[in-house]
Amino acid sequence: MIRYYVVTVFPELVARFCDEGLLGRAQRGSLVSLATINPREFAHDKHRSIDDTPYGGGSGMVMQPGPLVEAMERADALEAAQGGSRPTRVLLTPQGEPLTQAIVRALAERPAMTLVCGRYEGVDERARAEVDVEISLGDFVLMGGEIAALALIEATARLAPGVLGNPESVEEESHARGLLEYPHYTRPVEFRGRTVPDVLLSGDHARIARWRRREAFLRTLRRRPDLLQGRELSDEERGWLEEGT
Repeated sequence: MIRYYVVTVFPELVARFCDEGLLGRAQRGSLVSLATINPREFAHDKHRSIDDTPYGGGSGMVMQPGPLVEAMERADALEAAQGGSRPTRVLLTPQGEPLTQAIVRALAERPAMTLVCGRYEGVDERARAEVDVEISLGDFVLMGGEIAALALIEATARLAPGVLGNPESVEEESHARGLLEYPHYTRPVEFRGRTVPDVLLSGDHARIARWRRREAFLRTLRRRPDLLQGRELSDEERGWLEEGT
């Protein structure tokens, strides 16, 4: 089981999303668990403020360190009550390391994570000092970290045993083996003049497997050649590389 603790000012938004689909079923099946923690619970003024103006001036508001750190410590206490050690603390921020499938796999091996969703102009640096990992979805800015946290939950939870109905799909999908996934087809055989490749109708599983490996490699070469940099190519892949260049 993976246990998620999400520090967010929008706990209902996170909980509603995770109650649906495979995540909801995984929670009901005790394959993953989710708890939300609102940092406003740890605000110490009558307005339950969690942000303030930045020292030195500038636009926007900054999330205060106290409520965020105390919220992370609440997650520690909840995990300790489950018999676990301190969860891995992840801050979702545009300044973080870009999320990759390799990072997803590494985090999916952790028994528990505290996902800290920033808001406003940013997070006080003293709160950032308390996290273990900073993750970004890419070189763009969202209004807050909730969508990034949900993306990370989906990406890691689907690797937990039993969450997906077909575990083999995890090994064949995009990025699982450093390549984009091969093309998919289903019924009907012909759609608006476009037909399913004959090899997929042949019933020859060896030919189909080779076709899928080739298409995955060539699709990666065309769309994401950066993924092939530093890759040790097989003889088969070197032949495909010559075809595609």
